[in-house]
Amino acid sequence: MSGPGWHEKLLGGFRKTSDRLLGNLAGLSLARLDEATLDEIEEALIASDLGPATAAKVRARLAEGQFERNLEELGIRVIVAEEVAKVLEPVAKPLEIEAFPRPQVILVIGVNGSGKTTTIAKLANQLLEQDYSVMVAAGDTFRAAAIGQLKTWADRIGVPIVSGAEGGDAAGIVFEAVKRATEIGTDVLIVDTAGRLQNKRELMDELAKVRRVLGRLNPAAPHDVVLVLDATTGQNALNQIEVFKEVAGVTGLVMTKLDGTARGGVLVAAAEKYGLPIHAIGVGEKVDDLRGFDPVEVARIIAGVEELTHG
Repeated sequence: MSGPGWHEKLLGGFRKTSDRLLGNLAGLSLARLDEATLDEIEEALIASDLGPATAAKVRARLAEGQFERNLEELGIRVIVAEEVAKVLEPVAKPLEIEAFPRPQVILVIGVNGSGKTTTIAKLANQLLEQDYSVMVAAGDTFRAAAIGQLKTWADRIGVPIVSGAEGGDAAGIVFEAVKRATEIGTDVLIVDTAGRLQNKRELMDELAKVRRVLGRLNPAAPHDVVLVLDATTGQNALNQIEVFKEVAGVTGLVMTKLDGTARGGVLVAAAEKYGLPIHAIGVGEKVDDLRGFDPVEVARIIAGVEELTHG
């Protein structure tokens, strides 16, 4: 599924996360797997942002295993990799474009600064590579920067954009975009939205209005509500899932900036806690640095197994 170039990017992107996990496990006395040592391993995994549920599963596996007295650190890493893969496998799901009639409307939400606008461009580029026609709508009318940034990206990757003035009516822009995309038979319409969480009620009202407008033109829309999360925020990303699920009915996640953080374990915690599809992960700034992922490959890289066995 992923070529050697992507594998190298993943290795580099998750390096800080993997180093942190291995650093947390280092120095634990593994000569005897007694309760105290199991406690320490569990705490080390929680401290690595993998989440309490995954940490508890690893602990249970270690407790039941008939290990030689000297369990090597690699043995623990392999079990971590296996348990992480089990968590990620059910949620690693690329976006499927199957709406009929077209367009498939993807509402992209997330707090300002999460990489939302760039993620829209990367998703659009990915869909273009799969031979879908794509249009974007600048529905985040509260920030002139967001409109300008999306226009720049749209020009760069060659997709049409529907936008209006700063402070304009987001629902009106979305209405215009759906109308236009429907008329010309565009496969996918990706809609940017305002990312203000300071006033939940205001954001809820605006998203509800956008949804009503969409429903008038295409009762099935939006087909996807994709939340963009910035991995560098760690556990705060989980709080955002909680809020946006309530506010916007999130159907899937994209996690960005994994290369900029030691807290990439939050990918696992999010999968474990919410079970929402994770459509893509981002490990870089380039337009092709956001992709779907192989859960086993990512689990082995996070656990530091991949470099030991292939390095």
